[in-house]
Amino acid sequence: MIVLAQDWTPRARQLAEQLTAAGKLTSAVWRDAVCAVPRHELVPEVFRQDRIDQYDETWRQLDTATGAGREEWLDQVYSTAALITALDRTSEPPRLLSTSSMPGLMTRMLETLDVRDGNRVLEIGTGTGYNAALLCHRLGDANVFSVDIEPHLVDLAHQRLARLGYHPTLVASDGAAGLPEDAPFDRIIATCSVPAVPWEWVTQARLGGVILTDLKTSLLAGSLVRLTRYPTVRRDRSTGPTRLSWAYATTPSVRAQPPFPGPAGSPPVSVSTRTTTLNPRTPWTSLIVWFLASFDLGTDISLGYIGFKDGQPTATSITIGDGSWAEIALAEEAGVHQVSEGGPRRVWRIIEDTHALWNELGQPGWNHFGLTVTEDHQQVWLDTPTSTHTWSLPTKR
Repeated sequence: MIVLAQDWTPRARQLAEQLTAAGKLTSAVWRDAVCAVPRHELVPEVFRQDRIDQYDETWRQLDTATGAGREEWLDQVYSTAALITALDRTSEPPRLLSTSSMPGLMTRMLETLDVRDGNRVLEIGTGTGYNAALLCHRLGDANVFSVDIEPHLVDLAHQRLARLGYHPTLVASDGAAGLPEDAPFDRIIATCSVPAVPWEWVTQARLGGVILTDLKTSLLAGSLVRLTRYPTVRRDRSTGPTRLSWAYATTPSVRAQPPFPGPAGSPPVSVSTRTTTLNPRTPWTSLIVWFLASFDLGTDISLGYIGFKDGQPTATSITIGDGSWAEIALAEEAGVHQVSEGGPRRVWRIIEDTHALWNELGQPGWNHFGLTVTEDHQQVWLDTPTSTHTWSLPTKR
């Protein structure tokens, strides 16, 4: 289907204006890129989730063939929302195969990357190719390299980018390995999240080069980090100290449930009840607390609202990988909330203790936390790399 310039160019300009008004686009060169790249060419398939009630949703593919359908599709493509671009509807619930991030997140990351003319950039996570197109518009095809683990996505991105006149180097491979055959790079940007920074990225960055990635200590807790490669830090090759930049809010899923006690014949689960003064919405209203608590809770975390009554949730639910769980009533009685916990660990107690530590430290913001990466160790720290308050990230050797 042909989309005329008068259909998409005003929408692209409006998107740039919305991002500028929201403070997520401040650079004239990136504004030009947003206005110039026809995003709809890179996301011809978009799926939208329609909510039936608080428990059920249904997915539909936006219709690009009819007048009204095309308008909805274009409106969605040039909105500030993230896009679902590939969906496996044979599974239940449907499994997301590919997404295109919120444009505001893309532009914030691109501006934070601070590219200069002539910089060679490696992108980890090609996806639809839209971010690569923005980079090509800014730096030229020869300076843009992108890898994705899904060969099918790379092939589609290659075809669609070529139709727009963009010809970056695209490779289907594991992004954790980087792209050693084309290294070194002045900038490395990961559009996917990682639990720790792959050391291969550090070795492929030039001295003084920048690595930008979404560091996620669990599925629901993370922060953007901007690392600079230094030759030596305390006798170890390292990216050197860097500051955590910001965290991403995650809307809790209403499907989260505590685990079943176990199969028939298994030992009964001990459930304890008590009260708490800590707001049960803390996991998603105090993101730094949630980030720090995730070091103790582990990477496998499910959380959300449960127990709906008259369309409203009655409790927060948190479950972690070892089967430990907590339910905290949202209703407050005499200044406290009811807590039920089960499993080998007391989940809500971990969050309470972390919240108490954060208060004790003076409620530091993200600009007080940093990260140092060496070949053998990765450590989040408070205020300085030599702080007594540090948290270690898992690393693979």
